[in-house]
Amino acid sequence: MSLIQSNYMGFGSGLVVPGTGIALQNRGHNFSMNPAHVNALAGGKRSYHTIIPGFITQGNQAVGPFGVMGGFMQPQGHVQVLMNTIDFGLTPQAALDAPRWQWLKDKKIEVENRLPHHLAQGLSEKGHDVTIQLEPNSFGRGQIIWRNPDTDVLVAGTETRTDGGVACW
Repeated sequence: MSLIQSNYMGFGSGLVVPGTGIALQNRGHNFSMNPAHVNALAGGKRSYHTIIPGFITQGNQAVGPFGVMGGFMQPQGHVQVLMNTIDFGLTPQAALDAPRWQWLKDKKIEVENRLPHHLAQGLSEKGHDVTIQLEPNSFGRGQIIWRNPDTDVLVAGTETRTDGGVACW
């Protein structure tokens, strides 16, 4: 099972259940009730949202859950974490720690200031409008718990861009 808890936009809707301290989410913020809108909320339609916990398998074996929260960065973060793991062989922690990039629109992208300069320069030379972002929070926050299919050992990682920790017993 994979689960992402997300209030969205800070503290969600700004409403708190009386006597509990539980903030209600506002994940419906990007949906539209206008039937002509590209993200119209309608039966049988797969409207775009970023409530997308991830789960990875290898062959027919479950490896485990992962997720990168962060609004529209979420699907981009998922792809980057998977590439770091599958294509580059990084551990869960190293896959989360690796510098990230974010597509914004058209050819406009942001890269973390930790991204090697030659990569940002190469993107710029290919016609991308590259901005080096100093604030790491816009690149998502993720966690991973994966079982090594060969050894049956659990391995975890947590985002250095935010609070959190890995605990085991």
